[in-house]
Amino acid sequence: MIGRIAGKLVEKNFPQVIVSCNGVGYEIDVPMSTFYPLPKQGEEVVLLTHLVVREDAHLLYGFLSEGERATFRQLLRISGVGPKVALSVLSGLSVDDLAAAVTAEDSARLTKIPGIGKKTAERLVLELRDKLPKAVTAVRAAGAGATGGDVVNALLGLGYNDREAQAAVKQLAPDLPLTDAIRQALKHLSKT
Repeated sequence: MIGRIAGKLVEKNFPQVIVSCNGVGYEIDVPMSTFYPLPKQGEEVVLLTHLVVREDAHLLYGFLSEGERATFRQLLRISGVGPKVALSVLSGLSVDDLAAAVTAEDSARLTKIPGIGKKTAERLVLELRDKLPKAVTAVRAAGAGATGGDVVNALLGLGYNDREAQAAVKQLAPDLPLTDAIRQALKHLSKT
């Protein structure tokens, strides 16, 4: 199996990139979350990869982080989810957002991804429930304003349900730093 490719980024045409490694150009399909942060053409790049072998093709999928690749592999284990659907999921949601949607059992959020219907979304929520890390948003640098989504994701990661998290966020001032916003949301939740 090809687990990692390091080389020069030769071509970028979403969803496929070509990476030249020792004179061989590898065609690699990537999700949007990997595509946009890639360096300019002609620069060096390192991608973690997953090789899918089919009767008619060997397909390579690339990711910038181990979390993306692990989530992709977890998605492939679900009945009815192939590589294209798994890439679509990772293009539509970050790994943390997917984990938050699964934790909150928010299948409606998953149906907004192209190629994901209601039944597939419900299957994703059911099958991924205990297999993805809890969504805990990284704390931003001091002075950075918090968005409601960051606070909601942090609360979901701490075990609160979506309704409780949304209600707590409505009580917050919009210009609070993330750590203070989470602290105040937790105080609000402890009072209810």
